[in-house]
Amino acid sequence: MPTPGGRDAAAPAEAGRGSVARTLDILEAVSARGGASAKEISTATGLPLPTVYRLVRELLDGDYLVHIKDEQRFELGYKLHALGVSLHEQIGVSREVRAEVSALHQQLGAAAYLAVHRGSQIVVVFTADSPAHPRLDPLEFGYHEAAHATALGKILLAGMDEEQRLRHLDPEPLPRYGPGTITSHRELFDQLVAVADRGVAWEFGEFQAGATCVAAAIRGATGQLIGSVAISAPDQQLAHGRAEVERALRECASRVSRHYRASTRRARHGRVITD
Repeated sequence: MPTPGGRDAAAPAEAGRGSVARTLDILEAVSARGGASAKEISTATGLPLPTVYRLVRELLDGDYLVHIKDEQRFELGYKLHALGVSLHEQIGVSREVRAEVSALHQQLGAAAYLAVHRGSQIVVVFTADSPAHPRLDPLEFGYHEAAHATALGKILLAGMDEEQRLRHLDPEPLPRYGPGTITSHRELFDQLVAVADRGVAWEFGEFQAGATCVAAAIRGATGQLIGSVAISAPDQQLAHGRAEVERALRECASRVSRHYRASTRRARHGRVITD
């Protein structure tokens, strides 16, 4: 690996970007390509090569990247695996819960999702789909955006008071994701009253054109919001039989809620929970 000499030259791509943000850009570039050379990283991130080499050296020293010398490229390091394992342990998606969401996918013939409430966000932590019933892109592990335009997000927003919602949401007009996206706070808040009352949220073409989504709340023993389960499918698939879809979602959410409550009880009594 070449060794950079002297200070990095200033570059427009670096303006306003801290060292941490640039380092994360490098990790994301390497991850997206399954490995990358320094030149490829520079092209993908817009960082000058001296900056790439300096930050890559720090990542190598920390085992966040490894250098494949024969190929003159970098790949993700082993330290990231430990971080990933720790994240999954914190989220705590058990085998039983994954099985419930997968069964929902099979039962309704639709992509199914599990999202959990973390801080002020609702984060997708598990998806069950298939080539015949694919998930909506980019609803994959870690997705936490567009709360106002997703059924999953509406479950979270429905549990907030108006002041909390305003802190969480963008100013008006809210970002548009699909042709049906609600861009007014008042219209959204009016809809959330019904969501809070029923524990089920629908969205029709709000996140993605041609797609309908519905979610049901997962709650703990004291009624606190833990997360939600949801499905997505083409509009025409969910144009009929919505009562049956809601029933299946509520039943799945109820079973998942029981799993989370049981896990909490086991943890309080000091029992080790393993998958």
